[in-house]
Amino acid sequence: MKTLKNWTVTRTEAHHITLTVDGQHQLCLYVLEQNLFRVLIKRRGELALDRTWSIAPAEDVPWEGRPREDLSGFSLPDWQLEQAEGQVTVSTEQLRVTVHQPLWLEWHYRTAQGDWRPLVSDRPTSAYLLNAHGDGVAHYQRREPDDRYYGLGEKAGPLLRNGKRYEMRNLDAMGYNAASTDPLYKHIPFTLTRRDDISSGLFYDNLASCWLDLGNEIDNYHAPYRRWQAEAGDIDYYLFTGARTLDVTKAFVRLTGKTLFGPKWSLGYSGSTMHYTDAPDAQAQLGNFIRLCREHAIPCDSFQLSSGYTSINNKRYVFNWNYDKVPQPKAMSAAFHDAGLKLAANIKPCLLHDHPRYEEVAQQGLFIRDSQSDGPEISSFWDDEGSHLDFTNPATIAWWQNGVTTQLLEMGIDSTWNDNNEYEVWDGEARCHGFGSPVAIKHIRPVMPLLMMRASLEAQQRFAPEKRPYLISRSGCAGMQRYVQTWSGDNRTSWQTLRYNIQMGLGMSLSGLYNVGHDVGGFSGDKPDAELFVRWVQNGVMHPRFTIHSWNDDRTVNEPWMYPAVTPAIRSAIALRYRLLPYLYTLLWQAHADDEPMLRPTFLDHEHDAQTFEACDDFMLGRDLLVASVVEAGQRERRVWLPDNDAGWYDFYSGVWYSGGQWITLPAPLETLPLLVRAGAGLPLSERITHVDAGQDDTRELKLFPLNGVGTSQGLLFEDDGESWGYLRGNALWVTWEMVCDATTIDLKVNARGDYRPAWKALKVSLPAGESRKLRVNGVDGDEWVV
Repeated sequence: MKTLKNWTVTRTEAHHITLTVDGQHQLCLYVLEQNLFRVLIKRRGELALDRTWSIAPAEDVPWEGRPREDLSGFSLPDWQLEQAEGQVTVSTEQLRVTVHQPLWLEWHYRTAQGDWRPLVSDRPTSAYLLNAHGDGVAHYQRREPDDRYYGLGEKAGPLLRNGKRYEMRNLDAMGYNAASTDPLYKHIPFTLTRRDDISSGLFYDNLASCWLDLGNEIDNYHAPYRRWQAEAGDIDYYLFTGARTLDVTKAFVRLTGKTLFGPKWSLGYSGSTMHYTDAPDAQAQLGNFIRLCREHAIPCDSFQLSSGYTSINNKRYVFNWNYDKVPQPKAMSAAFHDAGLKLAANIKPCLLHDHPRYEEVAQQGLFIRDSQSDGPEISSFWDDEGSHLDFTNPATIAWWQNGVTTQLLEMGIDSTWNDNNEYEVWDGEARCHGFGSPVAIKHIRPVMPLLMMRASLEAQQRFAPEKRPYLISRSGCAGMQRYVQTWSGDNRTSWQTLRYNIQMGLGMSLSGLYNVGHDVGGFSGDKPDAELFVRWVQNGVMHPRFTIHSWNDDRTVNEPWMYPAVTPAIRSAIALRYRLLPYLYTLLWQAHADDEPMLRPTFLDHEHDAQTFEACDDFMLGRDLLVASVVEAGQRERRVWLPDNDAGWYDFYSGVWYSGGQWITLPAPLETLPLLVRAGAGLPLSERITHVDAGQDDTRELKLFPLNGVGTSQGLLFEDDGESWGYLRGNALWVTWEMVCDATTIDLKVNARGDYRPAWKALKVSLPAGESRKLRVNGVDGDEWVV
């Protein structure tokens, strides 16, 4: 690659300046917000890809992508320009960048006291590189000793990314090692850098396969550095700051689009297994799942049909029902609906060469095209070869949506499970329609699953416009949170996977993917033993997505009742989740409305506590619930660090209060998941331990965990019908509360707004065992608030 060196300022416009570099390239420096700048380099004055699908600061992008030079949705503040010999400086009230000669950028942020401090800088030696005769690009920055790197979306290993090299190349990583396998399914080249006094985000809006080196590589000729390198595309990055790590994560979501607010039932237990739909009597097996849930008193809200329902022999054919296995799809759907369960069906974006409709689709030109012929590209897919659908072609979108509607939704299927959509098309020059502007697949591979899920979503919306859609997707890129819930793919059964999937989920959450989970029990490999299965379920119920899913090597099935001796412990864990559904649903609302992560590393709310940055297996569910999952065989006690929060923590079960900033050891018998609650919190709870039904959910408890002394705290409960768009018209209930504590009294003040009236008529308020202070609700002695 060739280093970019000498530059001159050639143009100053309202919201950016342009430098000409080495007489032929352009560097555009945009001022988007007080603390958000953008750097874009145009090779020879042109863009390799003139559109983006990830940047969505105000509304969703057009199907054909957002023009890269579109600045809508940003506040575009005033800024200052200063020029001196060999440098130019652009600054707002909060952020400043100096461009040095030869080309490298140095960034400063303004403190609350008004002084400028170093934030980050490019390495002065060879900061920007372009492949002189090809497509490759690279960017190098200094690596400072106190930098802590997080982010990168779905990655194996520890949450802290320092000292590692990662690759972004969407792969179907079946049976991956959760501690080491790289790359995986998703493409999110976003890093979050944390220091004691400031945090910053760096997002490369480039969809080509790329590498991020965060200290693995050392070169004697350069000071310590970090590197981003892509095989194609443009250098186009966004750099922004936040006083806290949380501020950076929320800013990244605002940059790439808000979290989908799905229906409440999507937070319930979702059953799934490859076994049922692979069986020759699939419909009977599926019906048996309904019966066994009822027989074992296991609450459940949905079931995910694996792709066996589409099979011909042992291969999978999207939108093809195997009527030998499932002779009556509509009757099957009706049976699930009668039991209160929804159905999601697996769909795949590649048609095998012997698919019954392959020639029809090929003749319509709906596939990605081979780089050297007019025929469809051919890639390996599911034990054979096939061609991938081109979702940058409007005709393909229409064909797909027709299939979703006629083959799934009209059959009674409620949602789509968009799977195997990594688009492993390794002919990088294979041609995509590009909505009329052809583009090579190497530039937009991760956009294909993004557009696939959007096509599915719009089909569902048209079919049931009164209902909020729910979808799942395994692969994607930054911005996929606008459309789907996701999970960590085909994990392998082991205690190690249980431990590192926790880290993986937190990494996704820090990277803007809030609605996440894992295949509980492990997807591939040996079936979990009874102890591992219990601990995995206990951990899983504390994630936004809770699905037990498997394709065990011995063809056994991970089911709640698979080990009778521990079925009561499994039932108890799932019942706990249903008790907590009002809390989880409020968290989903806050993720959508306020960009608040649902899963949170303990440091996210306790940055002043250095211990929270040490590697651990604990995490927060929302701001209030500390989850201490057991991830080691034979463990019957759990040592937990209680973050220093000035208020302390309560044991969720016993109500015992502990001060923060200390280690404690809690009992962890097999049937118990250690949980602690932040003092000052209130957890809304339900007594309905069965499938979600707003009309039948007629009790609501607010379990208070009051401050142990004097002080005030607040909280929120969100309620609506669980599936409609009524909240947009005020047809929801936002219950806010304030708890004022002193030595003798706990005074709860409750207010509400919104037109919705739930089935429950009174909010029952409870206190931990042993709490002796008087409880008052809205100034009256008592323990309930009437809606």
